[in-house]
Amino acid sequence: MLIALLVPIVLAALLFSFVLLRAAIAEHAVPKLEAILLGSVVSFFDTLGIGSFAPTTAWMKFRKMVPDRLIPPTMLVGLTPPVFAESIIFLVLLGVGVDPVLLVGCAIAVLLGGLVGAPLVARASVWIVQLTVAVGLVLAAGAYAMTNLQLFPGGGTAASLPLMLTIAAIAANFLFGVLLNFGIGNYAPTLITLSLMGMNPRLIFPIMAAGAAVMGAGACIRHIQMGRMDLRVVVGLGLGGIPAVVVAALLVKAMPLDILRWLVTVVVIYTAAVMFRAALSGRREHHAEPATAAIAD
Repeated sequence: MLIALLVPIVLAALLFSFVLLRAAIAEHAVPKLEAILLGSVVSFFDTLGIGSFAPTTAWMKFRKMVPDRLIPPTMLVGLTPPVFAESIIFLVLLGVGVDPVLLVGCAIAVLLGGLVGAPLVARASVWIVQLTVAVGLVLAAGAYAMTNLQLFPGGGTAASLPLMLTIAAIAANFLFGVLLNFGIGNYAPTLITLSLMGMNPRLIFPIMAAGAAVMGAGACIRHIQMGRMDLRVVVGLGLGGIPAVVVAALLVKAMPLDILRWLVTVVVIYTAAVMFRAALSGRREHHAEPATAAIAD
């Protein structure tokens, strides 16, 4: 079953690369050095479980690398080659140690959640979703830290889960796929949820990377065809990110389990802080819109 997941991811990566390369050649897109360096840094930490979207968005805004309206598609497409690399490397290095039903089920669930959640974005208050996720991550990080300190019962070495927990994990990944549409990455929630269920944190990396790769494949090809992005930055992010992913993935594989568990805690707390900040910013913008409309009237 691992091969059944690995083959379509490799084929999707090849198709994506062909479409991107053809577009880059057609527009004579020479990669920017700054984008290459940015891709290296954010993809390295992304492979360790720290999401790349927030720091990439912050740097692009700070440096005015591309117009604000082009940041989401430029970032999504540019960071997809490293995600493909993450997925393939983790599946080869660690995928054989994971229950195939759990691995494939979670990847498919993220894809389905992403498709279902797309139309919800227009109707939901994003800042409320972000705030809810942030609170949940803080509580989960506290529980996980207590587990690491042996103050809270928990596993943390399993390669598979009992049937009911497997179903719960797949259902949770469906929810994480929905949340991807709100700009909330699936890495930190997947890491903390499956770790608290008793999974070996190292074996969670192929699960979350495969889900992200499957989710991103179709959307990115569509963005390339639409052409609403800066291809110089896109190519730079991809070129810088792939070698950084290889180094970080080997680091994760060799990292002692105790250190990896604390890394999970740090990652989740960091992600919660980013979500709190985004929620507060979104709340201010949400309350400002009615006032702006009243002035316009």
